[in-house]
Amino acid sequence: MAGEILSWWSGNSSKASILFCYALGKAERLLAELARLTDRPCFVHGAIENVVEVYRQLGVPLLPTRTIADAGEKKFAGQLILAPITARGSPWMKRFGDFETAFASGLLRVRGTRRRRGFDRGFVISDHADWGSVLRTIRETGCSRVLATHGFAQPLAQFVRETMGLSASAVGAVTEQDPEGD
Repeated sequence: MAGEILSWWSGNSSKASILFCYALGKAERLLAELARLTDRPCFVHGAIENVVEVYRQLGVPLLPTRTIADAGEKKFAGQLILAPITARGSPWMKRFGDFETAFASGLLRVRGTRRRRGFDRGFVISDHADWGSVLRTIRETGCSRVLATHGFAQPLAQFVRETMGLSASAVGAVTEQDPEGD
């Protein structure tokens, strides 16, 4: 997947390559994967840079980044820009001139998703963990509190409370068992 992204980016020398992804986790994984193939810096939306800085402080090797705000009046042709999906169609996009868009998500495994959502390219990358991996990660962190936000958040929080004795709750997750997301 990282090789495909690098190839797409390299092929867009006359326009910006805007890669939409989730700002927490997905962007950092993309930057780590790309860092294995190149040291060419890319630009990131400010919402992504905030999280990237935390990863760097923890010693995770990532592709060098600059924020769009720091770029000034720079021309973005030939540049890779990572942005949260919420930036798509916003006034923030006007600064890039001619560009191609892509989306990096596990959702792209579903046939027709890229086309229906109107992206020029799509890159399949899923970072969903299985149940055992999630529980192992919780144990390995040594945390005392777990906030679950996606998938089966309520059952996970209940399991963690009952079997691991930790404080745990579902945050903002809507499930059939918990339609209010509490």
